[in-house]
Amino acid sequence: MTTPFLIAEIGCNHKGDMAIAKELITVAAMFCKVDAVKFQKRNPKELLSPQQYNAPHPNPHNSYGDTYGAHREALELSLDQNRQLKEWCEELGLVYSTSVWDMTSAREIVSIDPAFIKIPSATNLNTPILDYLCGEYGGEIHLSVGMTTHAEEEAIVSRFEKHGRNKDLVLYSCTSGYPVEFADICLLEISRLRETFASKVKKIGFSGHHLGIAADIAALALGAEIFERHFTLDRTWKGTDHAASLEPDGMRRLARDLRNVSKSLTRKVSEILPVEQVQRAKLKC
Repeated sequence: MTTPFLIAEIGCNHKGDMAIAKELITVAAMFCKVDAVKFQKRNPKELLSPQQYNAPHPNPHNSYGDTYGAHREALELSLDQNRQLKEWCEELGLVYSTSVWDMTSAREIVSIDPAFIKIPSATNLNTPILDYLCGEYGGEIHLSVGMTTHAEEEAIVSRFEKHGRNKDLVLYSCTSGYPVEFADICLLEISRLRETFASKVKKIGFSGHHLGIAADIAALALGAEIFERHFTLDRTWKGTDHAASLEPDGMRRLARDLRNVSKSLTRKVSEILPVEQVQRAKLKC
């Protein structure tokens, strides 16, 4: 079985502070032992209408500004800051990546050439961004299918096939909620995505916004190969993603358990394993 690949999604959990971002990278690499970290890149004035930009945050307790636009600007890191994040990741042996939410952000992140770029569920029907990445970016393109119909999924994959980029596409099973109740994780969607698209795309992954790590292990058993979980230093911090994130102890356990369980998902190489031979000789009547 392929070794699972674990991404700690820092997203905007750095609170707009590069020192916190660096600490999150360092902890993810040295303590949690993940494979990659992922941030988010937005151009709020491009992404939001003037009404949305100037409206108050829907949950003022989580806001970092007087308006939703000011809140988003406060959490945004510049392209130069993302270059620095990428350098820090590479120094620690981590893969750096970023989700892109608009065309300006897509162009900026392509310019620093990460190993993969993520399309979030909210942006997966933005065909200009998909076409741009297919044409101008050579790395893997990861894409979540939360709040997406089956017909829309088919159209997305067909678009990548037309560009000849479907074998660089990773699809993630995802439920878009923060946090998601267990009944809404719908893990068997992984099986459906594998049955429908495994022969067409590079891999099937699982992006979870739930509590705990049990569902991720079940996702591994169902055939997911890439795993993405939000990551924070403190789940009580102000912000919408912290409550649906894993703290360092949880992320470390997830990394350990995914790797250990993946080793167990095999068939016996012989009817009686060598480890059983001694016991058979001693105990078998």
